[in-house]
Amino acid sequence: MANFFLILIGFFIIIANIIGFISYKKKKSLYYAAFIILILAALFGAIGGILALLIIRDAFAIFYGLQVGYYLLINSIIVLLMAVIATVIKKYKNK
Repeated sequence: MANFFLILIGFFIIIANIIGFISYKKKKSLYYAAFIILILAALFGAIGGILALLIIRDAFAIFYGLQVGYYLLINSIIVLLMAVIATVIKKYKNK
């Protein structure tokens, strides 16, 4: 069962990053892409929780879904930090 949720975490991280990249290409804003990935963390965390409840059929299974959301939240924080670093580098490069 743990392997299923590890694969689910990897799948959701890849999908969230692809959607974030597509939103970056459309809006040309790293902050917007980080925000989209943050929103997807909540959405995919809820989906992971529902899947865990349906598969495991235990009240504590919701914590597996929260684990999925936690890793996606860390992913969105990393993207936000990368956006801040890129902005700082751009500002100092233009001076």
